[in-house]
Amino acid sequence: MQNGLNLIHLNGTTSLGKQQGEYAYSWSSTILKPNGEKVFDQEVRKMIVSKKVLDVGCGHGEFAINCSSLAKEVVGFDVTNLFIEHGNRKKPENVSFIQGSTKEELPFSEDQFDCAYIRKGPTSGYPALTQTVKKGGAVLGLHPGDNMDKELPILFPNLFQAKLPKDSTLKAIEKRLITANFDKWEIETVSNIEKLHSPMDVIIKRCFGQHPNIMQKIINENLDEITEIFASNDEDGLPITNSYYIVRATV
Repeated sequence: MQNGLNLIHLNGTTSLGKQQGEYAYSWSSTILKPNGEKVFDQEVRKMIVSKKVLDVGCGHGEFAINCSSLAKEVVGFDVTNLFIEHGNRKKPENVSFIQGSTKEELPFSEDQFDCAYIRKGPTSGYPALTQTVKKGGAVLGLHPGDNMDKELPILFPNLFQAKLPKDSTLKAIEKRLITANFDKWEIETVSNIEKLHSPMDVIIKRCFGQHPNIMQKIINENLDEITEIFASNDEDGLPITNSYYIVRATV
């Protein structure tokens, strides 16, 4: 603990679900090409046309609902009940949401889906997909890379936790894919620069998924220092690394 604040990773998903029932980034930034999220989203949209699709770690369901106009059916699966409730309030007829954990047996039958994707969801879902996705079906995954936001713990050591050992996320994904015994798989790293627009965006990013009181405490204690560090960088924003692993697998 430093400055009276708990140092955290940026993935406050469960906490965020309890607070607002959705998973959305609220800081302002410009993401330069290539954009890993957009690359992934485009591939998913091509994969799901007229197919029955499983969205593992669907969050509040926004992406699943957006995909519903292309797919025959989309089933969203997530551990957070408030996310599921949020999705169910907005879903079209061909979308359903089911609560459960990928660390337990998935509540789906063998060969139930034509394809599946994990968009920043749990890597623990991969082993079960070789059973619930039909033989020859495609599986796509998107996960934050080991170099994601690597500059922030260096620039703001009192606010951001240092990353895990290099390549630890990549090795964890590879282990899951090997355990899943896919017919074939590959992992591509897509990295670029994201420019945060203001000192407040640094604070918002730090407080993602946290209680509003934590944000106010950081503003009171750290805004001046953050502003000074921010001003010493590019005038069009603070550059940080935006990095993702894209998984492409075939059952």
